[in-house]
Amino acid sequence: MQLLTPTHFTDYELVDSGSFQKLERFGLYLLIRPEPQALWNPSMSENDWDKMASATFKLEKNDTEKGRWILKKGMPEQWRINYSYKQMNFNLRLGLTSFRHIGVFPEQAPNWDFIFDTITASKTPSPKVLNLFAYTGAASLAARAAGAEVVHVDSVKPVISWARENMESSQLTDIRWVVEDALKFVQREVRRGNTYSGIILDPPAYGRGADGEKWILDDNLNEMIMLCSKLLLPKDSFLILNMYSIGFSALVANNLINSYFNRGEKNDFGELYLADKFGKKLPLGTYLRFIS
Repeated sequence: MQLLTPTHFTDYELVDSGSFQKLERFGLYLLIRPEPQALWNPSMSENDWDKMASATFKLEKNDTEKGRWILKKGMPEQWRINYSYKQMNFNLRLGLTSFRHIGVFPEQAPNWDFIFDTITASKTPSPKVLNLFAYTGAASLAARAAGAEVVHVDSVKPVISWARENMESSQLTDIRWVVEDALKFVQREVRRGNTYSGIILDPPAYGRGADGEKWILDDNLNEMIMLCSKLLLPKDSFLILNMYSIGFSALVANNLINSYFNRGEKNDFGELYLADKFGKKLPLGTYLRFIS
C-alpha cells in the first residue's frame, strides 16, 4: 500500500491539526474546520489558531456535518485559488457552505496529476472519461485539460453550476454535464452499450440522487463497481476509486476491484493524506487506481 499527498499545491497548506480540527490556508485565507480523524493535540495554541484564522466553522449541536461559519472582517464568502501542473492550470472558486466543505478536496491533487499524465500518454485520440459523484469538477478539469471527452455526473444542480464556472474560469470548454443519480446513470449507460477509457469514482458515504434516490456506500458500491467493469474498455484505460468512509481499509477497494477486473497485484492503492507544518500526517481517505 502507498501513501499519497500533494507536492506542489502552492495555494493550499495544512498549517496545523489536532483536537478534532484542522487549520488550513486556501490562497490568502486561513480556515478552521472540524476534522474527526485529528485525535492528537495541535502543535500550536488555540489562541494562535484564532489569531491566524479568517473564518471558523462551528458544528450545530448534535450534528456531525452541518453548522455555520464565523467570519472575521475582510473574509469573503467566495474567493479563488489556482492549481498548476505541467500544462494543466485550474482556477477554482471556493465558497463557505453550511456543510463545512468549500469546493475543493486538496488531498485529491495527486489524482488530478495522474489523470492528466495518463490521458496525455494514451494512444487513444480524445478518450472518453466518466467522472461520477464529480462535485465541483477538478478531476473533470484535469481530464479535459489533457484532451479527453468528459462526462461529469453529480446529483446536485447547484454543484454542477459551480463545476461549470470552474471550467469556464480555467479556460476550458465542452464538458458534458449530467444532473442525475450516479448509480442510475451507470445502469442506463450499461444498457445503452456505452464504454469509456477512464472512470473516476468519488462516492460519499451517504447521499441523495437528483430524485431523492438514497446512496449508501456499504450497500451500493459493489453494484457500482460491477457496472463500471462493463463500461471500462479493457485496454488503454484507467480507473480511480476514492473512499472517505472512516474505517474502510484500502484493502476493501482492492478486493472490490479484483472481484470484477481480475487485476491481481497490479493495483496502486493506499491512503491519501495531508502533512501539516509540524510533520503530523492527517489521513483523508483511501484510493485505488490502475491503468490497463
